[in-house]
Amino acid sequence: MRKQNAEFKTAFTSEANALKNTDYFGYVELDQYACYVIADGIDDQVDGISARLAVSAAVAAFSEAPSMSKKGMSSCLRAANRALLEAKSKMKLKASILVVLTDYSKLRYGQAGNIRLRLYRDGFLKYQTEDQSLAMDLVASEEITADKVASHEERNNLYTCLGQEKDFQPQISGKIKLTNADAIALYTRGIWENIDEGEIKDVFADATDDPQKTVNDMEDMLLSRQPAELQTYTLAVIFANKVYIDPNKKRKIRKVVMAAIPVLTVVVILTIVLFIRHNQKMNKIHSMETAYLKSIEYIQTDNYVRAEEECKTALKLAEQVKDKKRQKEIGNYQLLIETVISADDALDNKKYADSGTLFQEAAKRARYADNQGKDYISGRLDLVSDYTSVYDLIGLGDSLALNLQYDKAEEKYLEAKALAGKIYFDEGRNAAMAALEKLYADQKGEKEAEADQRKEQAAQQEAGTNYMALGDKAFTQGDYESAKVHYLAAKQKYQQLKDEVQKKAAEEKIKAANAKIKQASALDKEAAGYEEQAEASISDKDFISAKKYYLLAKDIYATLKNQDKIDEISRKMEVLEIKEQQEKEEEEKNSKAAGTDNGTGESGKDTGAGKANENKTSAAEDTINGTTGK
Repeated sequence: MRKQNAEFKTAFTSEANALKNTDYFGYVELDQYACYVIADGIDDQVDGISARLAVSAAVAAFSEAPSMSKKGMSSCLRAANRALLEAKSKMKLKASILVVLTDYSKLRYGQAGNIRLRLYRDGFLKYQTEDQSLAMDLVASEEITADKVASHEERNNLYTCLGQEKDFQPQISGKIKLTNADAIALYTRGIWENIDEGEIKDVFADATDDPQKTVNDMEDMLLSRQPAELQTYTLAVIFANKVYIDPNKKRKIRKVVMAAIPVLTVVVILTIVLFIRHNQKMNKIHSMETAYLKSIEYIQTDNYVRAEEECKTALKLAEQVKDKKRQKEIGNYQLLIETVISADDALDNKKYADSGTLFQEAAKRARYADNQGKDYISGRLDLVSDYTSVYDLIGLGDSLALNLQYDKAEEKYLEAKALAGKIYFDEGRNAAMAALEKLYADQKGEKEAEADQRKEQAAQQEAGTNYMALGDKAFTQGDYESAKVHYLAAKQKYQQLKDEVQKKAAEEKIKAANAKIKQASALDKEAAGYEEQAEASISDKDFISAKKYYLLAKDIYATLKNQDKIDEISRKMEVLEIKEQQEKEEEEKNSKAAGTDNGTGESGKDTGAGKANENKTSAAEDTINGTTGK
């Protein structure tokens, strides 16, 4: 009767490229219910087995138990998924699917993948599905806009589709009421990748009551663009020109009303009871909030005893009304109050360390209680700190007195006395005064011995200082051996004085002197090596290299502040200059002699001069080699 009294028209088109079609559409319209199924195969098989198997399995499951319940929809989707999982195929079959069930007055859809459904009413978009893809998630997180999905690289990256063994979670809608002239479009990615939503809407805005014309218009629009990457596409259009109206609706309503009267009576009674209980609960909530606010007010006035009473009342009421949030908040306040009270008790009992620890814990708990009581806790921590400081100063004074530092001990006792007076700490003030009296009594009998001891220590200290000064002077002058001797003497003095700081300083300077001595020895050896290389160069008459090595040696001796060696190198370089000049003159004379005729008198003179120069060269060589010629 439903189908006969309704008018549902269906038209579709499904095309492929030259080789294959992996889309499939099928539907069945029974007297009470209709089922429309569209699938898009994700596998690359030529025969498009995935989509065909999915549609056939979904339609068969519907036909066995026609309905449009959620359970019926789930049965259709899971039957399609099971068909792909159990198919005998070399490849793992996968597909997107969209199932529409209707009783000719309402519809429900189920989806797994990125096939789309659009319901248009009076030319306007009324309902639409969302793809189960990563690209649609990016749209939801506003990383991309909806108009970019059709070309986005993640549009076919699906998190739910047919062929999943685990985590198959299709979307199932609620019931959507249909009205006359509603138009339902089902289409695969071949359509929405090439035609945008606005254009599809315009086609349906101009639609008549013939779905075939709308299908043809959509297909003409798609093919006219000749998209380069068009693979397969399927479009199905369902026009609900007239929806089914139940003639027994009023009778059913009357029966429901008559059956509902007893139920309503029970509901009214329950409502009254619940209303009374609600009022009681609201009264308890009001009392809870009042006690809660009072506890905060008492905390703000530093009255933690009364705050504890109100907080316990508020917490008890929060438990009765089962307000978990308030229980947690009030519980945090109660912990704060209890900790502050315990800290105050410890302070009253002169357990300052325990009190300080508890106030620090209270400061941490105040963070979970809106920082209430923070100023009071901070003030009490300062007071505990002052009390502790009084005893710390007295204790420090005692230590100084034991080390015979009476002046400093007296200073600490006086500081303790002043601080105790400032904070009205009578006990601490009395303790400081008692310490002062004992100090003065002890001082009286030890002044003379202390004076002698100080005099001796001063002498030892002065001696150590003098040795250190002598060592520093020798170190500055480059006399590291003498510096080391003075530093060792200073170390011995500081060791006798048990002055670890100065002793360590002397040891560091001894290390520095040893390092300099070692460094000087290495440099001296290096300079001697340069001298040997210079003398070897002189023997080879390589005067330039000899000068270079002498200068390197001289530079090292200057670093070592060895004036004797500097002077010695200077003398050797002067002699080297003379010898180099003589060698030049000898070469010039030999060159001239080679150009004069043999047997001339001039030649004899030159020979005599040559002998004289040879004698001078020999004397220069003796000087460079460290001899005087005597």
